[in-house]
Amino acid sequence: MGLVSPVGGALDRAWENVCAGDGQIEPITDFDASTYPTRIAGTVRDFNVDDYLSTKDQRKNDPFIHYGIAASVDALRDSGLEINEDNGHTIGVAMGSGIGGIKFIEDSYEKLLAGGVRKVSPFFIPGSIINMTSGQVSILQHLTGPNISIVTACATSTHCIGIAGRTIAYGDAEVMLAGGSEYATTPVAMAGFCAARAMTTRNDDPRAASRPFDVDRDGFVLSNGAGCVVLEELEHAKKRGARIYAELIGFGMSGDSYHITSPPADGEGARKCMTAAIRDAGIDPSEVDYLNAHGTSTPAGDAGETVAIRRTFGAAADTLMVSSTKSTTGHMLGAAGVAEAIFAIQAIQHQAIPPTINLDNQDPACDLDYTPNTARDAAVKTVMSNSFGFGGTNGSLVFRAYT
Repeated sequence: MGLVSPVGGALDRAWENVCAGDGQIEPITDFDASTYPTRIAGTVRDFNVDDYLSTKDQRKNDPFIHYGIAASVDALRDSGLEINEDNGHTIGVAMGSGIGGIKFIEDSYEKLLAGGVRKVSPFFIPGSIINMTSGQVSILQHLTGPNISIVTACATSTHCIGIAGRTIAYGDAEVMLAGGSEYATTPVAMAGFCAARAMTTRNDDPRAASRPFDVDRDGFVLSNGAGCVVLEELEHAKKRGARIYAELIGFGMSGDSYHITSPPADGEGARKCMTAAIRDAGIDPSEVDYLNAHGTSTPAGDAGETVAIRRTFGAAADTLMVSSTKSTTGHMLGAAGVAEAIFAIQAIQHQAIPPTINLDNQDPACDLDYTPNTARDAAVKTVMSNSFGFGGTNGSLVFRAYT
């Protein structure tokens, strides 16, 4: 697993920070946001792109690609997988993004206006299109297996992981690098989300701004980051003596067919998605110990997900442990799903539940056990991670401890 996030990049440190509720949600300093209704974001501060790319290659790519390459390199290192001319064709990549190279686009447009066509880089298009994280990772690592990119807004990296798993199950690859990356804290992207009134305006208290399931929640905190997991066919992993964090046993998808940005109040799309993932896993809903919720801190989204969880799990919902790590990380859009899958897997590894911080006054409409404010030791064998995106697109993953 590899991670670039507002809670850090090193896996153990990121886990410690998310359990402690220690993130990098802070005032925006990359541009003048003084006139914006939202002036805070989740930032990545402990990242050095020089560790992954030359200065020349950095200039050719948007920061979301920098992050995605870094997460994939770290994931490969963590996996211990050796790539050579004999196995490169069996290894593929599925890395996506919700928005892609919007900073590169904004910067290139400014250059066009200021100096004309000659000022626009010939790398503008390949340096900003969403599939180029997969493309660059494939090229840099000499991987000639499937090279794909899925774009489903905030469900992007969850879908990339799920489809990558099915690519392996279908026999098209033995190993897939899967995840997503995002760098969307730019002037235009922030302005767009502000115009949609989707983000919090709690600018005076940044680290308390993301408060899923709290009665005072008022929108999400936009964050940057990336994540990658190395998925491997089980016998292939066992043969090489790989350390196995967990087994991907279930994946579900659905569409709300309701609204471009809001979920239905009855959570029907999310229910279908979770139910499909549980059915694919071949388990009973009561076997899920922990659920990392989509939980963005929006009024409609958190309430709808709560209803959906209750409808999916029935009586088991009362004993299900739930949390939203977005309360600490903010919302990394296309990278959110993979980051939360990593935290869910770490819950298995550490036998602990990360908290939903800032849950000071729980909304009566959100009536589940959200692990408020403090991490909790618990027996964890099976976990679920949810991601729901604009356009009514939904994805759920189920992981189980491997024994």
